Amino acid sequence: MSLYKVPQKEISFILDELVGYEEHCKLPGYEEASSDMVAAILPEAAKFFEEMVAPTNWEADTQPAHLHEGAVVTAPMLESVYTQMVDAGWCCLSGDTDYDGAGFPGVVDVAVQEMLQSANLGFSLLPMLSRGVIHALSLYGSDEQKQTYLSQLISGNWSGTMNLTEPQAGTDLSAVKTKAVPEGDHYLVSGQKIYITWGDHELADNVIHLVLARLPDAPAGNHGISLFLVPKYLINADGSLGERNDVKAVGVEHKLGIHSSPTCTMAFGDNGGAVGYLVGPLNQGLMCMFSMMNNARLSVGHQGVGVGERAYQQAVAYASDRVQGKVQGVEGNAPIINHPDVKRMLMQMRALTEAGRAMSFFTIAAEDRSHRHCDADQRARDAMLVEVMTPLVKGWCTEVAMESTSLGVQVHGGMGFIEETGAAQHMRDARILPIYEGTNGIQALDFVGRKCLRDGGETISLLLAAMQQTASELSAANGAIGELSTALTNTVEQCQQALDYVLANSAKSPSLAYNFLMLFGNSVSFWLLVKLAAAAQKRIDQGSSDPFYGQKIKTTSFFSSQILTRNLAYLASVITASNYAEDLVAADFQAL
Repeated sequence: MSLYKVPQKEISFILDELVGYEEHCKLPGYEEASSDMVAAILPEAAKFFEEMVAPTNWEADTQPAHLHEGAVVTAPMLESVYTQMVDAGWCCLSGDTDYDGAGFPGVVDVAVQEMLQSANLGFSLLPMLSRGVIHALSLYGSDEQKQTYLSQLISGNWSGTMNLTEPQAGTDLSAVKTKAVPEGDHYLVSGQKIYITWGDHELADNVIHLVLARLPDAPAGNHGISLFLVPKYLINADGSLGERNDVKAVGVEHKLGIHSSPTCTMAFGDNGGAVGYLVGPLNQGLMCMFSMMNNARLSVGHQGVGVGERAYQQAVAYASDRVQGKVQGVEGNAPIINHPDVKRMLMQMRALTEAGRAMSFFTIAAEDRSHRHCDADQRARDAMLVEVMTPLVKGWCTEVAMESTSLGVQVHGGMGFIEETGAAQHMRDARILPIYEGTNGIQALDFVGRKCLRDGGETISLLLAAMQQTASELSAANGAIGELSTALTNTVEQCQQALDYVLANSAKSPSLAYNFLMLFGNSVSFWLLVKLAAAAQKRIDQGSSDPFYGQKIKTTSFFSSQILTRNLAYLASVITASNYAEDLVAADFQAL
């Protein structure tokens, strides 16, 4: 089991060359988060997550969260680590300064999130869900709610959860049955929610639940759902914690992975009703909750990057030490990292992880601009870009995380199948990512439906135009960059063919959605890798001898020749005369 090292040079390079952080930090409200400030803070964060959090990953996995005498018990070492994380201010760097936050751009916060996600994926879900509650309350909470809850959530003293799913209401939230009955200045909430990540624990002083529920006279379906804030402990007038609310965990799931994260079944109102407070307008709870879900989807996508990075580092360390067989040019038996197929697997892991990281940072930077840019038209364009990119980040990054972590096991050979090496844990942990915060099938439907068909492909066409502009700018380059420019032009053409076909055959879009998303995920992430490769070549041309820059170009070239070629298959599966969704019926899946 290897140590984890934060890829600081990679993160800094992306901030410099893809985000353009020197200009980004000049956005209104970010002036204090200068490049010098970020350059000082990120190494300190790296030191904390490498030394304090990363060593907990294996041990916490072997001590799964569980329910004991009505209390949720988590791995013991996490309590002190969480306290230190709160004290150091690492829970939410992007918190609003009006509520005692540090006020850094989201793109800096996501760099720190990745460090935590790589260090301990299950543990990272705790502040991730809190960020979602912060986001929802910032948009829809009353002034009193913001004053009462935001500073405590931003600091990490209190944590937050998202309560949507019920036994009969998974993806279809119109079936939610949890009730909220008016009672004076509040509501009494009763019902059961399942699969609630970090639904209860003792690491934070209070747990703030955002709960979807219905009023007694609410209309049926999605239009009758409201959002309520239900604290674990009620808040006294002076801000101190009061009595325990009528909410408790009644079960903790036994899961394939993310063992350090308690996934709870929560019971509200078993003793008369849990005190809750309306957030946002009545009967518009889904609108409010989706702001939280979209925030979480971007975080989940980056979790794929984080676990992919950890699996890659471990695979490289093992392959460097494991001696097996002979390789031409190496005297005696050689470490397996010299074998061609191991090189292929390691490069595949690295290329997928770096592509996902680029796509995630690119999207979060656009989200920052959508809130802070001085020009209203630019804010609107960036908001549209974030809308389009969210299902790509969540869907593509989590799909390839499964591939990368599985390759990590393969690099270890038989030892990868042995739990003690730790390689299997990364694969087990990664498997939840395509499922939660909306399965990747839902992300694909969202991408092809709401993000493509709804505006006639206008926003996606703008994205393709930006990709083609990069290809055109680099078309005169020599060597590898020129070859990458040609590949990018071909990629844009493939995406345009797929887009044109879907726009002309919208009825078939549900059956084409997944491959359509994967085609665009490959293509957009490749575009961003090409931009970074060109920046790396520029630094080489300026005289840099740092091997990092040559490696960036090699990684992008590998992506072009070994991963981007999948687009031919994705495109063929989109542009097809068949429609399996209509051709197949349920009976076709029954055993004969």
